[in-house]
Amino acid sequence: MENVFIINQPKFGGILEYPKLEIRRRGVTFIKGASGAGKSTLLKLLNGSLSPDEGSILYNGKDILEMDTIELRREVILIGQNVYLFDLTVRENFHEYYSYRDLPAPDDETIKKFLKLCHADFSLEESCVKMSGGERQRIYIAICISLMPKVILMDEPTSALDGNTSKVLMENLSEFTRQNDMAMIVVSHDPILAENYADNVITIERGN
Repeated sequence: MENVFIINQPKFGGILEYPKLEIRRRGVTFIKGASGAGKSTLLKLLNGSLSPDEGSILYNGKDILEMDTIELRREVILIGQNVYLFDLTVRENFHEYYSYRDLPAPDDETIKKFLKLCHADFSLEESCVKMSGGERQRIYIAICISLMPKVILMDEPTSALDGNTSKVLMENLSEFTRQNDMAMIVVSHDPILAENYADNVITIERGN
């Protein structure tokens, strides 16, 4: 099956209506559009955080409304603009998220591998409390990626990062997802990122 998602004209909230879209199983897809066009809402619809009022969304050929929501979100992980970290060390944050999923805690080498992937080479003993927004964002992304979902939904993943850090992060994540047969779907206002890293680009206009 070529497509991981088939989006059959869903409507949401009485104001958002999407066209029929297909998103490929592998590679990097960027979603572009003006503010208020519904890009972030579309990501939430894709992982079941929101449900469409009309239309349907198929994930691997199955209507997501008929799937177990928890299982869907284990495979389709949403990395939103809000970062959720505990007031703990880097290592402890990884362990907390794995415990929440009833998974064995990753060893230190695994944690360091994913921190490096996300350009976040911090000491595992360092507290996340006083880190900058960009530093916390990269640690949060590293935790989410380490869970090895099948689909990664990212909403403005470089919003708190400088240009060089954004470049390194997107290069690393694009290569990693392609090597591991993952789909990465990115909402971004940065046209340069889409130009450099997208295999496919979807543009959403207001009202459609």
